[in-house]
Amino acid sequence: MLNEIRRALPRADLTYVADRARAPYGTRSLADVEAISQEVSQWLIDRGANCLVVACNTASAAALESLRERHPGLPIVGMEPAVKPAALASRTSKVAVFATAATFQGRLFESVVARYAAGVEVLSRACPDWVELVEQAKTSGAEVETAVASAVEPVVAAGADVIVLGCTHFSFLKHLIEDSTGIEVIDPAPAVAAQTARVAPNVDGHGQLVLAASGDRFEFSRLAAALASIDEPVIPFPA
Repeated sequence: MLNEIRRALPRADLTYVADRARAPYGTRSLADVEAISQEVSQWLIDRGANCLVVACNTASAAALESLRERHPGLPIVGMEPAVKPAALASRTSKVAVFATAATFQGRLFESVVARYAAGVEVLSRACPDWVELVEQAKTSGAEVETAVASAVEPVVAAGADVIVLGCTHFSFLKHLIEDSTGIEVIDPAPAVAAQTARVAPNVDGHGQLVLAASGDRFEFSRLAAALASIDEPVIPFPA
C-alpha cells in the first residue's frame, strides 16, 4: 500500500506507522481496534498530518466511521474489500474474499456486500496464517504455497472466478494466488492510492518518508526492506 501511494503522490511527505507491538489487529475485538486506531490517528494528526489513510481493512472496519465523526474536516481514506469490481467481473456470480476474521465482523463489510453484491454469492475466508507468513517476510516457497492452496482451492472448486484481497498483507501473495489459480485477483491498493491522490491537500512536498513503529523497530526495518524495498530509518511510535 505504501509504495502504491508513493507512486501516486511522488512529492508528498508521508508518515507511515506500523503498530507492531499490538499486531495482529485481525484477531482483536473491533472495540479494541477502534481505540487503537483513534490513538494512532491522533498521533499522526499531532505531527501535522492533513490526510489520513487507514491502510488496514480491520482498522477500517472497526474505526473508519468514528474517525470521520471525530475529525469531520480531515480527508480520511479507508480500506474496504473490492466487492463491487469483483461482482461486476464475475461470470459465475461467485466471488471469494480473503481477509481477517475481524474484517468480516464489521458493519463495513456487511454494507459493502449489501450494496454491491446483489445476486452474487460472496465466499468469505479468514486467513490469519497468511498474515503470519507475510510478517515473517515469507511470500514464496513450499510453506507459503501450501497455506495459499489450502484456502484458495476450496473457493475455486465452489465456483468463484474472482478473488478479492481484503487485507493489506495479502498484496504480497497476489502473484502466488494468480499463478496457482489462473483467475482474476483484485487488490484494492491501487484504487486506495488513487483516491488518496484525489482528496489529499498540499501534496507538493519533498517526497520525504518517515517510518514509525512500535515494538521491535529493527525487525520492522528488516521487513520493510525485504517486502517493499524500503530502506529508511524507523523512529519509535509510542504504543
